[in-house]
This record gives sequence, C-alpha cells and structure tokens, in this order.
Amino acid sequence: MKLTAIIEKSDDGWYVGQLEEIPAVLSQGKTIKELKENLLDALNLLFEANREETSSNYTNKIVVREQLTA
Repeated sequence: MKLTAIIEKSDDGWYVGQLEEIPAVLSQGKTIKELKENLLDALNLLFEANREETSSNYTNKIVVREQLTA
C-alpha cells in the first residue's frame, strides 16, 4: 500500500502534513524526513487505537481475524 503525504512549510519553518488517504493522520517535523517519520508514527498510533477500540466490541465473541495485504 502506498500513501500520499501532503506537506507544507509553515511560517515558523516547520513542515506540517497529513496523509491524503487518511486525513486524521497529521504531524509536523523540522525536516521533511522527520515529518514523514512522524506521519508514519501517527499512522501506527491510529491503527493501534482503532484495533483496541474494535477489539473491545468483540469481547466474548467467536470471530475469525484475517490479515490482508494491499
């Protein structure tokens, strides 16, 4: 899966951005490289929070979990 970072340089010199495909993922960095690393960290945090929230909906239920690769 490939994601697109939308990046802009703020007036104070920091780079700020978000993921085009997942707009809830936002971050900043002193360099574009740092911003991209921070966006991936934010994405992983979002996924982890979503996993925890979703898992709580299936407590005491028999489910099948399948991994998908995009």
